[in-house]
Amino acid sequence: MQAPPDTAPKPHSVAGLTSRFTVPGDRSISHLALMLGALAAGTTTITGLLEAPDVLRTAAAMRALGATVEKGADGSWRVAGRGIGGLVEPSDVLDLGPATGAAPLLLGLLAGHPMLAVVTGDAALRQQPMRYVTDALAGTGARFASRAGGRLPLVVEGVAEPLPLDAVLPVASAELKAACLLAGLCARGTTRVREPAGSSDHAEHLLRHFGATVRVSPDGTGGLVELDGQPELVAAAVAVPGDSFAAAVLVVAALLVPGSDITLRDVGLNPQHAGLFQALREMGAEITEQAPRQQGGSQLAHLQVRASALHGIDVPEGRAADAAPLLATAAACARGTTRLRGLGGASAIAAMLAAAGIRHEVEGNDLLVHGSGVPPQGGGLVETQMDHRLALSALVLGLAARRPVRVDDSACIEAAFPGFAGLIETAADRA
Repeated sequence: MQAPPDTAPKPHSVAGLTSRFTVPGDRSISHLALMLGALAAGTTTITGLLEAPDVLRTAAAMRALGATVEKGADGSWRVAGRGIGGLVEPSDVLDLGPATGAAPLLLGLLAGHPMLAVVTGDAALRQQPMRYVTDALAGTGARFASRAGGRLPLVVEGVAEPLPLDAVLPVASAELKAACLLAGLCARGTTRVREPAGSSDHAEHLLRHFGATVRVSPDGTGGLVELDGQPELVAAAVAVPGDSFAAAVLVVAALLVPGSDITLRDVGLNPQHAGLFQALREMGAEITEQAPRQQGGSQLAHLQVRASALHGIDVPEGRAADAAPLLATAAACARGTTRLRGLGGASAIAAMLAAAGIRHEVEGNDLLVHGSGVPPQGGGLVETQMDHRLALSALVLGLAARRPVRVDDSACIEAAFPGFAGLIETAADRA
């Protein structure tokens, strides 16, 4: 006789996660710290840099533009900058590899310098349209030539006297906002960026940390960011906090695996990145902040997380958009229905849930996840579409499910969360 579904054996699962973790450094802050260090006067020391392939490509690009970027014997990185407007024309193509998030930032950086540069990337990055970035940056006077849709390879012809931007962003985008602000550093006058809704504010914090004057104010339903151009950026020590998404992966895993009790050290908790943790607490998650503090322009704390019985909630649009697959994973193991409102990628998340036998519905841009409060069936193969958020969420779902969950391509996982498999192996007692 088969065991009832909620007591079926789970030979693939873990008995509990119990450890203290230091998660990989925040990807966005790592890119920005390298770029701002290259623009600052003096030598910037960066600790906790995410040493993933995309960040290392950004480091190589800064070297090609004239900055000195080296890793010290103590593991910290040092960037000897050239000052505002001091970058030099590269002698070769700037190849960003998989650095999707860094591409808009680099275009903004190049727009304000009188040079010709060619930017390219790996096959996936070359398929990403960059027209939305080049259209916004064209107001500086810089010129761009590219494949259809603004796709890489892309030629940037920067200008010696860039004009300050008065940009109205069509969508909330932290990368596009940061690209405009980086271009504005070399402009005489005030650059203004208006966005329709809030997005990650890493760029604003780090710019202030290096000495720029940045003002943020409400603007309708969104916000207005103003940057005074041609500041004297001064080298500053940057301690990169733990990446909030990487932390969220371990948080959700610990919440769902019975017997778990983990502590995550030095997690970045800037308000725009804390939406997932807020939603999880509303679902009944036991997540405790310890030693909260400001450091290097970022808010961070240790997080203690214990396995918790979750219940369904109504999640407003924008609450945790970047981490929606993880929130859906938590909802799949909660009791009751969770509605995630206003999702752009609901169909891909719904396919992950379907592969694991989880009841769900898609209503327009809303995703409804019907949890039973017991481990879901699991099983099935999830098509990740090279999305690390989806791949990591599927693996977390597999930890909590009765049967393993497989992903079609795990290559994006190591790039996004270096050492993920090793961390789980270290923390878990196999059942």
